[in-house]
Parts: sequence; C-alpha cells; structure tokens
Amino acid sequence: MLKVSTVIRQAATASSRPTTVENCRHFSTTNYRFNSNHYELVIVGGGAGGASLSNYFGRRVKSVAVIEPHDTHYYQPLWTLVGAGISKLEQSAKPMAAVLNTKNWIKDKVGQFDPQNNSVVLESGKQIKYEYLIIAPGIKLNYNQIKGFPEAFDTPGIGSNYSPEYVHKTKAAIQRFKGGDAIFTFPNTPIKCAGAPQKIMYLADDYWEKHGLKSKTKSNFNTSLGEIFAVKKYADTLSSIISERGLNVNFKHNLIEVKPEKQEAIFEKLDSELNPKETVTKHYDFLHVVPPMSAPDCVRTNKLLVDQAGWLNVDKDTLQHKDFKNIFGIGDCTNAPTSKTAAAVACQIGIVGRNLTQVMQGKEPKSIYNGYTACPLVVGRGKCVFAEFDYNAQPLETFLFNQAKPRRSMYIMKKDIIPFMYFNLMLNGYWEGPGFFRKALRLGMGR
Repeated sequence: MLKVSTVIRQAATASSRPTTVENCRHFSTTNYRFNSNHYELVIVGGGAGGASLSNYFGRRVKSVAVIEPHDTHYYQPLWTLVGAGISKLEQSAKPMAAVLNTKNWIKDKVGQFDPQNNSVVLESGKQIKYEYLIIAPGIKLNYNQIKGFPEAFDTPGIGSNYSPEYVHKTKAAIQRFKGGDAIFTFPNTPIKCAGAPQKIMYLADDYWEKHGLKSKTKSNFNTSLGEIFAVKKYADTLSSIISERGLNVNFKHNLIEVKPEKQEAIFEKLDSELNPKETVTKHYDFLHVVPPMSAPDCVRTNKLLVDQAGWLNVDKDTLQHKDFKNIFGIGDCTNAPTSKTAAAVACQIGIVGRNLTQVMQGKEPKSIYNGYTACPLVVGRGKCVFAEFDYNAQPLETFLFNQAKPRRSMYIMKKDIIPFMYFNLMLNGYWEGPGFFRKALRLGMGR
C-alpha cells in the first residue's frame, strides 16, 4: 500500500484543475463513471454538518462518499446535561450507520488534503478523488496542551463535559463534592459551544444548593475572556444571575497547568504585562476543565486551505473556500466568525446545500449566511436563557417573548425538543434552522 507522502508526490506531478466557478462546470459529470476511488462529492466528517449534508446531497447527487472513522455519532450539546446528571450519555448517541448516507461510507481518517489535484489521501494511504469537496471534520480537543492532562482525569474531583470519555467524571465529581473551592475554566482559544463552560457552573451550583452545600462552597469561573458573554442582552442577564448567586468570575485567567497531587490549578493572567506572563495558583476541590481547541490536524497543517490562525479559510457569507471554488466548509473547523454551535451548523446546511448546488450548475453561489447561531444557556435545573444572535452579536430571536429571561419552556426546548429535531430532521437534511419560523411569526417582517 502506498504511503501518504508517496501518493502526494505522485499527485503533485499531475496538472491541477482550475478552481473558478466558470471552470467548475466541467465538474458536473453526469455521464462519468465514478468508482470507489473517485466520487462526484466527497464529505469529510460525520458530525452534525457532514452527516446532515450526506443525506441532503444523497437525494440530489448520484456519487457521494463520506469519510468518517468513528462508529458512533453524538449530539454533543446534550453533554452539559449529562455532566450535570440530568441526561444519560446514551441519549446523545446513535450508530454512525444510522445517521449517514452510508452507501459510500469510507471508514478512515484523512491524512492529507491535496486541493490542487482534487484529492484526499487517507491515513491508510488510499487516495480518493473528488469533483467537489465538503470539509466538516469538526474540532480537535487539545487536553495535552494543559500540563498535567489528560493524566489528571485519573484523580478525583476533575471532569470535562467536552468529551464522551470524561463527561461522566463531571457528574461523579459534582455528586462527591462536599464543599470547598470549585473552579470552572474557559481556555484561550476558540471553542465549540462557548456557553457550555458556564452552564455547568450554574447546574453544579444548583445541585450543591439543593444538597445543603451552598454555604460551604466558593465557585469561580476562571475565563480567558474579558466578558461573560459576547451579546450584551444576554450578558446582562448572566451577570445578574452570577451576582444573585454569589458566584465569582475571574476574567483573563487561562489554565496552563494542574497539579492533582496538591489539588492546585495554575492560571496565566492574560492581562499581565510581564514576559512571561504572571501566573496565579488556585486550590481546587472540584475542577471542570475546558480544553484548548483547534481545527483537526489534517486541516490545520494544510497551508493551502487555512487562514493564519489555522482554521479553514471560507467566505463568511457563502461558506465557499476562498481559493478553491469546488470546496465548501461547514461547522467548527471553519473561520466563519460566529459561535461554533450545532445551531450554527443547522443554518449553514441550507447555505452550503444551495450554494454548492449552484456551483455544480456553473453558477455563482447566491445564498448568504448571516452568522446565525444559538446558545441555550441553562442557568439551573428547569431554567434556560435562549440566546440567538448573528455575526454582529445582535440578538436574532425566534420567539416573540424576551428570550433573555430564564424560562422553563426554553429549558424543555433545550432538553427535549431540540434533540428530537436534531436526530429526526436535521441529520436527515430537512432542518436549516428557525429562520422560516422567525419570519412567519413576524408576518415576514423579521430577518
């Protein structure tokens, strides 16, 4: 079997295809005989975006392949409730075969992209050719960038809701906690679901209050950010809740090391003018860790595909790659300047679906993504602030009532209704976000 490097060298000798929209016309190869090494459309990733688009295009394109190595698909937004002991991990899981258009499921990882030659090289060494490509491998969790991790997960009192491997440790640590210092972190990188690091703080505080531990507990949200939330309307509500509950927020604090034998967490103070920056050591009895994140290595290391920060370089309006017009991106791996959430992906499905279809027809992409994203901020058991906003951090709410007010109805939406819609509509390519309902409720006057 050929090595990845060998295949790339061979591919580099071939003539590269033009990447203008006009020249994409010849990619529409209805009469071409595709095979197991060459597909009209290749989708990399079987997460929310990749799985949904595999079904969307599976009904429209004859030759679609999905490259995805895992056997299980997770609805990850539910993990906040799993870590809080409210939902079960298995409620967030489905067999990958049940959510993908699996006619051409390639169970492997991408080793390298070769966009100049319209090919992908798998880790096994196999080369896959494409006419069009959707890049949707999600985001990489870099626990190892915090000194002491991931080994620290083997010690009591530490959990993380961002991995199916560690989310159960959050539940155990919350329930074993008997009072003391509780720390919740937010790293100094873009992350998926930026509200989740503080959601678990509210749920843990709610649990500890119900079990008589509130007076014995000092909860700290140590965040690398300089604000509690990017949208002022919702930030005001969250700040009031934090004040009312007696929670503490330390801005510009980035976790860089943990010493579990001493139960100490070391934070870099990002606003320090010293070089290296000043650090502060905090004792913990409970620690919820959110890891630094990045685009997956196969994306991040490909200089032809990424921006200077290592994210897939797409046009924020059309989600088409800025240099390779037969490539689109969706979800957490892109540099679209919006919060990385499943709600954002839902809206992006329709944008990518329509725009790629137009490119396949030799047309310019016309659909424009407004940056819609949503973050159901669970602020306690049975209470949720349903934040919805756009690229400009302006509220873009679906309902006619004030969604900044904590409501039980929005908690039910988060816990029960959205997961149902995700598995039964979105993953089948039938849900493109609430834009239609938002406009309908406003008699066509809304954005």
